[in-house]
Amino acid sequence: MRMIEPHIHTVSRTTDDYYRMALSGIVACVEPSFWSGTDRRAVASFEDYWEHMITHETARAAQYDIRHYVMIGLNPKEAGNPIAPSVVNAMEPFLDQPSVVGIGEIGLDRITPEEEEIFRIQLRMGDRRRMPITIHSPHHNKKKGIERIIEIIEEEGVVQERIVIDHNTEETIGLSLSTRCWAGMTVYYVTKLSAERAVNMLVRYGTDRMIVNGSADWGYSDPLAVPKVALEMRKRGLFSEEAIRKVVFANPHTFLSHSPFFDGESDGER
Repeated sequence: MRMIEPHIHTVSRTTDDYYRMALSGIVACVEPSFWSGTDRRAVASFEDYWEHMITHETARAAQYDIRHYVMIGLNPKEAGNPIAPSVVNAMEPFLDQPSVVGIGEIGLDRITPEEEEIFRIQLRMGDRRRMPITIHSPHHNKKKGIERIIEIIEEEGVVQERIVIDHNTEETIGLSLSTRCWAGMTVYYVTKLSAERAVNMLVRYGTDRMIVNGSADWGYSDPLAVPKVALEMRKRGLFSEEAIRKVVFANPHTFLSHSPFFDGESDGER
């Protein structure tokens, strides 16, 4: 079964990971911008990072017949950085690159006024460009953070169908589904979900507007999270093959197709 990994930080992964992803059926992946582990000290550092994703990572993925797409953004963990407004201004020319399909990951982390302001600016930018937007929800105070994220989305009047609210848990998935946004579930052991917990949520809430990802980066994470969700769904015996395909391919494909740079032909046989 062909799959899409809609949120992975391949800049932190080895070439062997691309090989294993391809073997597992992943035909496309999306790499949102994220925090490197330490705050960057210059706008040029962000520009070099974005350029690396657009050029080098796209080329690495292509060696294994994986289409690699990028989302440009300022992660909320660096929204309090004094250079944050300049970084957001520097995003504009990168959003015109043909492999860039959206804005992300943006959102809230500690739920501060500085984070909210940078979040609003990037939301408006994405909505103005009619681009998909990936929203990071906080690791702590997640329910409060998603409640505030939804309030800001509604205040800004952005098109919710072009947004995925990511990193949901059992506590928040119903809240995200109460909007018209897509609901993201991140299989990232220890700090987020296991494949089993993600499938439990699919059993309870169904497959509509549900998107799974691994968010694999330099932490304890898994570039094969999406295939493992597909396997767990199959093992349960509760889902048809079409329902599994909907979660691991059709839903992210529909979400990403809001971007003119996303190759819609990837819906056909290769």
